[in-house]
Amino acid sequence: MSSTEDAKVLSLVAAAPEMATSDETDAFLNAMTIPDLASMWGALQRLSRRDQTPGAWAAKMYFDHLPHRRPDRAVDLALELLRSESDQPTVMQLNDKFMMALFYAHGADVIDRIETEAAGNARLRWLLGGVYFGPEEAMKDRIEAIADTKTWRRDDRARRKPKHPFDGEAMSVPELARAWIEEYSKSDRDRDDNFSAMMDYERDLREEDPDKAIDLIVEILKIETNPVLLSLLAAGPLEDVISMETIDRIEREASADKRFHDLLGGVWYYRASDELKARLDALVAGNRW
Repeated sequence: MSSTEDAKVLSLVAAAPEMATSDETDAFLNAMTIPDLASMWGALQRLSRRDQTPGAWAAKMYFDHLPHRRPDRAVDLALELLRSESDQPTVMQLNDKFMMALFYAHGADVIDRIETEAAGNARLRWLLGGVYFGPEEAMKDRIEAIADTKTWRRDDRARRKPKHPFDGEAMSVPELARAWIEEYSKSDRDRDDNFSAMMDYERDLREEDPDKAIDLIVEILKIETNPVLLSLLAAGPLEDVISMETIDRIEREASADKRFHDLLGGVWYYRASDELKARLDALVAGNRW
């Protein structure tokens, strides 16, 4: 699907008045044809994190629930995507949650149909190569018997291999800030091994150089204003780096920088010690998101 077609699909999601509640979302999307639903699912996989809207989140929740609530419709959707979606990384996202949830929740109900469909559908056999487990050993054996695991794993390795591997140690803090924004802006479909490398580097910074971890947060705030990314920054790097060892620095930054102070409103710290909690309470006050 072209970017123009994706935009049309996503504009439909944004404009739909039925997306206000989960029940309304279900009613709106359940009324769609399977080809239209497949077009929407594909467009959502290609949507960057920074471009998420409430309607897009509501639609994603619908697709997360579909394998649990309507397994036959979920199988119909997967088969349609395999038939109509030409972008392989998009189709591979079916194995991120969708197929796993389907087999866990309703494997016994759908496995006969899956086996029948797979007999004449090489692309389905390829997709099943990414379903690594089932709820029971017998189910696992039946999936493995029809799955093209070798081809799937080859394609998955190729998809995850970055063109330019992340090397945090070789980057300045401003370079790290731009790299963080780039990685966290990507859709799940577009993430490769650089994303996990970035997360590992963040963990190492927290444990070995928390001041530099805070430097990185401050630098990101200088260049990023997107509310979705700021919520990820608050609930991830900032929340994780706060401790009794860093609270003095946190207080200084909050006093000097209103945006840093505002970012603290997205931090959850209910497990903090009483002393740390009291100091954070004094900083956050009524500013919680």
